Amino acid sequence: MNDNISNKAPNLDAIGIKNATVYYQLSPDELEQKTVVAGQGTLSSTGALVINTGKFSGRSPLDRFIVKDTITENDVWWGNVNIPFEPSHFDALYVKLTAHLSNSELYVRDSYVCADPSYRLNVRVITETAWANLFCHNMFLRLSEDELKYFTPEWTVICAPSFMADPATDHTRQGNFAILNFTRKIAMIGGTGYTGEMKKGIFSALNFILPTTRNVLSMHCSANVGANEETALFFGLSGTGKTTLSADPKRKLIGDDEHGWTEENTVFNFEGGCYAKVVNLTEESEPDIFRAVRKGALLENVVYKAGTNEIDYTDISISPNTRVSYPIEHIDAIQPGSSGSNPKNIFFLTADSFGILPPISKLTSGQAAYHFISGYTAKIAGTEAGITEPTPNFSACFGAPFMPLHPTRYAEMLSQKIKEDDATVWLINTGWTGGPYGTGNRMKLKYTRAMIDAALHGELDAVAYKNHPVFGVAIPQSCPNVPEEILNPRDTWADKELYDEKAKELAGKFEVNFKQFSSYANEEILTGAPHL
Repeated sequence: MNDNISNKAPNLDAIGIKNATVYYQLSPDELEQKTVVAGQGTLSSTGALVINTGKFSGRSPLDRFIVKDTITENDVWWGNVNIPFEPSHFDALYVKLTAHLSNSELYVRDSYVCADPSYRLNVRVITETAWANLFCHNMFLRLSEDELKYFTPEWTVICAPSFMADPATDHTRQGNFAILNFTRKIAMIGGTGYTGEMKKGIFSALNFILPTTRNVLSMHCSANVGANEETALFFGLSGTGKTTLSADPKRKLIGDDEHGWTEENTVFNFEGGCYAKVVNLTEESEPDIFRAVRKGALLENVVYKAGTNEIDYTDISISPNTRVSYPIEHIDAIQPGSSGSNPKNIFFLTADSFGILPPISKLTSGQAAYHFISGYTAKIAGTEAGITEPTPNFSACFGAPFMPLHPTRYAEMLSQKIKEDDATVWLINTGWTGGPYGTGNRMKLKYTRAMIDAALHGELDAVAYKNHPVFGVAIPQSCPNVPEEILNPRDTWADKELYDEKAKELAGKFEVNFKQFSSYANEEILTGAPHL
């Protein structure tokens, strides 16, 4: 029998973990205390818990697998993103992992995902550390005492950073791994302490389950609601401003990362918290996030100012991927029920460090599908080893590592919903203007906010537009509170011919990237490509 700390603690023998000491459903205060006493974390000046995730401070995409079985074989888009794993290899590795966790202290949390009760999925998380359990308390939806009485887990997440696989016998690439098994309904993670693997594991499962079984479009995006009850969606890769721009004090936040769009024309949050980057965080630039870093929040891989417990958000000596997780209630303006309806404006965010794309432009339905499948942004020099100039980064559906189905399946669902709801899709460049990185300047946040505000309030409906000569997107020629000279990117370059040359070069990169999807794309999607 397990030596349960609480009479309500589940017995883990049935899933192969024998004689474990189970700390069940501990409060954030208790998890903080366990972490500090174990010497695994400290409390910052704001009261937030600070921990180090160890060797891995980010996801390891080449070590993420999906079990290839009768459920997944014909639907998953297999390849470098969705790497197949044999069921027998999973079963053997699972036996080794559960044996490793037997006779140890473990933290168990019951929670759920999907704020809409019609799509709710119960999740049990088993972690080796208290701070990883705090992360799940923050990120998954929290159960009431009454709900816990009748809880039955549908999916189980097991996270064991201390367990390393043997690639020679376990058929992994290296010691760490994250594997989804849709038949056994298990997300199994080993060899890494990066908390995001747990979050992305269960949300990757939803990105398969909801479109294939419930006709719900799953989206890697943030969402908020205005006073008129219209929902806005924000798609974008890391560093494009998705979390920042959706945390708008004038609007209510539904969520900052993962959502579903239903047949009933509603949008609901998958999760119960936010997981935001904190590099260079200031109260002036991102007041909502800055104020959310308080007691109950979990800071990862940040550094204190010398001799203090005050965070130096500019210090990335441990990792450039410094992050904070916090319950969504840490944001003042949140949408009750974490859901909304009537999506009318959709924003695709890109940080184009080439300085080519307009700061705001309107997309046709074909262009929307094309840019959604492309999922473009650009890395700047110095962000990664070996990057000395702007480098394009394409991630299908603005979240390829978490999308098990072929990108065109998500794109076609999105196109259908855009048409049904008569939504407008905007491409927003939060990157460079006046030239590429190193020559031009980063688009000012106040201008980006003004452009998004104008789109949300219908102030761009009646203005004149001009199509971009290469990308074909429609550029508004005026916008309230934004200088007209920055709206047309070619006009901001000193060398206009160089702009033309670089615009064609970037369009060529889009074209090369899209070749992998072209045979699956319908005619409407193909019309959204740049003109070369």
